[in-house]
Amino acid sequence: MAKNIPIWAGSSSFFPGDTPFGLYDSDTAFQNDSDKTSDWCAKRLGYPLTDIELQDINFYACFEEAVSEYGAQVNTYNIRDNMLNLYGSATGSNLSGKKVSANLGGLIELADEYGVEAGSGGNVTYYTGSITMANKKQVYDLTDPSSVTFESGTPGTTSIEVKRVFHEAPPAIVKYFDPFVGTGLGSQNMLDGFGWGQYSPGVSFMMMPMNADLLRLQAIEFNDQIRKSAYSFEMNNNRIKFFPIPSGTNFTKVYFEYIIKSERSNPLKGDNNTVSDFSNIPYENITYSLINAVGTQWIRRYMLALCKEMLGYVRGKYSSLPIPNAEVTLNGADLISAGQAEKEGLITELKEVLDTLSRQSQLERKQAEADSLQQQMNKIPLKIYIG
Repeated sequence: MAKNIPIWAGSSSFFPGDTPFGLYDSDTAFQNDSDKTSDWCAKRLGYPLTDIELQDINFYACFEEAVSEYGAQVNTYNIRDNMLNLYGSATGSNLSGKKVSANLGGLIELADEYGVEAGSGGNVTYYTGSITMANKKQVYDLTDPSSVTFESGTPGTTSIEVKRVFHEAPPAIVKYFDPFVGTGLGSQNMLDGFGWGQYSPGVSFMMMPMNADLLRLQAIEFNDQIRKSAYSFEMNNNRIKFFPIPSGTNFTKVYFEYIIKSERSNPLKGDNNTVSDFSNIPYENITYSLINAVGTQWIRRYMLALCKEMLGYVRGKYSSLPIPNAEVTLNGADLISAGQAEKEGLITELKEVLDTLSRQSQLERKQAEADSLQQQMNKIPLKIYIG
């Protein structure tokens, strides 16, 4: 005995839990529209002139899918527009229905890598190391722990890259100015330089124009640069060679800044549980009651296309039904084809609309609007004022 399966009876009454996932069942607007939209789709499919071999839960499932598809398309374009602004942000809050402000965080993060190499910031730590210099010893091995000290890592086992070596000539000011005026050799040399050497050195201060100080400093620097060995160094593999050759007791330590290569090569420099790619940007299901009339109309049309496709599969189970002295041919294939074509057309239509609303498209439209306005203003005759 064949089982009599009930089909659409002409009306329905929605209750929370009637949809497969229950994503919007608690939304009052969704509850009210479920029955209305189901009745509309049934009538668009030919009811009551023909039976609709679907139940109310089939309509509800199509309605839920239509809303979810609309939200997925909108969220996809929001993610595309906001991706650069959301990198590294927390994943715990729902961004659906919220304004995401543009910022330079993503661009600056991309520039951090250049800042590391330029020594102007970045996301890799600069450590400090030192070399204990010895008299008449010019070449030092950076892997030698007896003479090299690292702030982080161990010489000989840690792969580093030296970024800056603090090996420079003493600044000219230390040869020119002695804060203990009249008590040191530097002060006496300064007095002699001004032609006051024959006077008593027991003075508190001397007032000279600033340009005189600058000229004297420049003279000292030129003298050291031309007449003396330049302060420099050469690096080759793990060896560093200093110029001039250290002598006396003036050289004690030379400091340098370095990075650890493994830290620079580490791609995981951000915090955990933050936005990293398309998959974990926290855009969740949209709120149905907040969808405007344009969106709800798209949802109804998409639901109708889904219902056509579903009804086509149901009717396609049998290509025809026998009746006395004849048979009835069912339109399952036509419904499937029409439903799929309408779904594809609606998705394309929505994508085109969203494309026109992207940040880039809006900026281009504003630019065109400004250019057109400027052209119109150029055609307006200017007034001539006669005084």
